[in-house]
Amino acid sequence: MSADIVKLLKDAGIDAETIKLLFNIGNAVLTLILGWIAVSIILRIEKKALAKSRLDEALHLFIIKGTKVILWIALAIAIAATLGIETTSFIAILGAGGAAIALALKDSLGNIAGGIIILINKPFSRGDTIEVAGTTGMVDSIDLLTTQLHTFDNKVVTIPNGTITMSVLINYSREETRRVDCVFSISYEADILKAKEILLNVISCNPDILAEPAPIVGVASHGDNAVILDLKVWCSTESFFDVKYYLEENVKLAFDEAGIGIPYPQMDIHLRRNPSKS
Repeated sequence: MSADIVKLLKDAGIDAETIKLLFNIGNAVLTLILGWIAVSIILRIEKKALAKSRLDEALHLFIIKGTKVILWIALAIAIAATLGIETTSFIAILGAGGAAIALALKDSLGNIAGGIIILINKPFSRGDTIEVAGTTGMVDSIDLLTTQLHTFDNKVVTIPNGTITMSVLINYSREETRRVDCVFSISYEADILKAKEILLNVISCNPDILAEPAPIVGVASHGDNAVILDLKVWCSTESFFDVKYYLEENVKLAFDEAGIGIPYPQMDIHLRRNPSKS
């Protein structure tokens, strides 16, 4: 404030304290205007930068809102300092209040942290089929607090993000191909080479089964009642269940047609006669 304005105000009968207050109010209004413009510019630049990034849109909103809150708090402190208000105690109260809120909302903050980790690392995306926390389903939405998916029998399941980041997660959709593993049992009297030939013939009749990697057919073990055969084939991820059901059905039909028995558990019972009661 120029000396001429100060002199004019004094000549008008305004005391020094009032002049200082008017001076501070003027500076506060100027700080508010300049701060509001600066906040708008910073947020506009941040939005453009986030739009060009690979971060999920849900994370964009969180970052923008967080930045806005921090900038406006900083601006409020600057305005208070301009008005001559002691800001040290205000900052201390703000820090204590923030700590109390963080303690009260620790579970929610843990879920938010989990949401940020998921959105940055992207272990799964919307539309993926995953298994986590004992639930298998397709992901419908991901936000900062929870992830929502629906199961194959169309139940909607909402899982806290903190639970997801602390659990083992299986993503069934991430890779383009998957291996289908089947196990078949044949009797000890059956011809193993013929059974393996039948399995290869069944495989060759399905165009969804990939030639590379090559299918695997082999004897896995000798069970109590049967010889256990392993069948492992590769297919595209979207064809997994079609191939699985095809193999289980058509191998059984082919074995029946070839007379290869699939044994049932058997138990031999021996009766002993008690001579004293004969």
